[in-house]
Amino acid sequence: MTIEAPRRDYTDSTSDVLPRLLVFIVAYNAESTIENVLGRIPSSLLDEYDVEVLVIDDASKDRTFERSETIRRAEVLRFPLHVLFNPVNQGYGGNQKIGFHFAIREGFDYVALVHGDGQYAPECLHDLVKPLRDDEADAVFGSRMLVKGSARRGGMPLYKLLGNRVLSRFQNALLESRLSEFHSGYRAYSTRALRSIPFDLNTNDFHFDTEIIIQLLYAERRIHEVPIPTYYGDEICRVSGLKYATDVARTTMRARAQSLGLVYDRKFDIKLGERENEQYRPKFGYESPHSLALQYVSPGSRVLDLGCAGGWVGAELRRKGCYTVGADVTPLRAGIQLDEFHLHDLNEGLPRIALDDFDVVLLLDVIEHLQNPEAFLEELYSALSLSPKTKLIVSTGNIAFGMTRLLLLAGQFNYGKRGILDLTHTRLFTFSTLRRLLDGAGFRIVELRGVPAPFPLALGDSRTARALVSVNRYGNRLWKRFFAYQIYAIAEPRPSLDLLLRDAHVHSATRARAIGQDP
Repeated sequence: MTIEAPRRDYTDSTSDVLPRLLVFIVAYNAESTIENVLGRIPSSLLDEYDVEVLVIDDASKDRTFERSETIRRAEVLRFPLHVLFNPVNQGYGGNQKIGFHFAIREGFDYVALVHGDGQYAPECLHDLVKPLRDDEADAVFGSRMLVKGSARRGGMPLYKLLGNRVLSRFQNALLESRLSEFHSGYRAYSTRALRSIPFDLNTNDFHFDTEIIIQLLYAERRIHEVPIPTYYGDEICRVSGLKYATDVARTTMRARAQSLGLVYDRKFDIKLGERENEQYRPKFGYESPHSLALQYVSPGSRVLDLGCAGGWVGAELRRKGCYTVGADVTPLRAGIQLDEFHLHDLNEGLPRIALDDFDVVLLLDVIEHLQNPEAFLEELYSALSLSPKTKLIVSTGNIAFGMTRLLLLAGQFNYGKRGILDLTHTRLFTFSTLRRLLDGAGFRIVELRGVPAPFPLALGDSRTARALVSVNRYGNRLWKRFFAYQIYAIAEPRPSLDLLLRDAHVHSATRARAIGQDP
């Protein structure tokens, strides 16, 4: 989503211009409560903010719009009131999208979400918006769980209280967050934060609130909670508890799965401005293509790292006394040093480097990104064929990995930011197809093995993650085509016909001279 609006800078505390606050009321069949809600918005907000109020009636079946419009025309409120009507019901989430878009387009600094049924106290707006004004938060949530026992005293049914706690704990565990609750609809946002996330892609249903929390967390926005009173009156509950819980759990699990590189959903792809190789991380300390390459390369070797990403492997090899040369389409990470680095797009072929002088050439997680890996490897073979001592180390994802097979069985084929189905991958490989690729380019495979999934990278370097690596490693021994997350191959160029013909000439001449010397 790209929504930009002219915006005044209110960060200068010496300015006489007040920050603009939109109090946004979502309303559906709220004819009997909307006047009371509007009347409870504190006039004292005007001392600190330039306040306007927006009511959006989401195709109510009663006279919510007419009642709100009558109040607007009567001009009984101390702040401007806008009243809009959706001719087609957009749903709880869809109504929020329109209101947030209004806030961004009209240049407001903050938007506070209030429900038209009176469930959340407008009197708390000061507390809700203050952390935004003080630049302590990008989003503020009113929580009914911060004060022990207040939810029950306010009339929250026991089953809702328990469901709220169970779901919130489940979500905190998966999202690595610490919110007291995910399910309060009383919120305030900085429009600057809203502009940074694609909330327009979220559901129109009630779990919109969960999706926008996940987006804010993934965008590393500051979320603050303030205690609010709980009120349950005679309002009609329009949320199916079981469906809501299912939707929330499914959305949270999907977001977590995306962070692990298993699925992809555009709405949770927040950091679009990162460098092309930003998603790649060093994988040392456990079995991975990086650690295996480090173990294999002897100290003092000359190493060419093609597609070196941030340059982590080359830097580690340099510490072993190796002479390391890197090449990639993006610069090295800050602080990484190699003996040589060439800024080069491998899709244009090999960089202009004399390759016959290297002991090892690395292609770690590279060939799947190439538009024509066959042509690239053939060019590489031509450059190495007169130097058969050079070893080629290749790694790539195993598209036949068990989890991928199970997802396919469920009808899922999801590209993501990381993993086997990385969005930047152009080719996919199994053990057999990688073997055929190398063989067809003129390389002989010396070693071919499966590599476990990088659990420490996904779950943190914990005892559990390392145990999963061990289990995965054992599975590789049993059936590597199913259990291997990645394929790791060591190959060497087969002697070229030129080399074989040259050797034949040399040995023939030697043998011929020996024959001439026989008595």
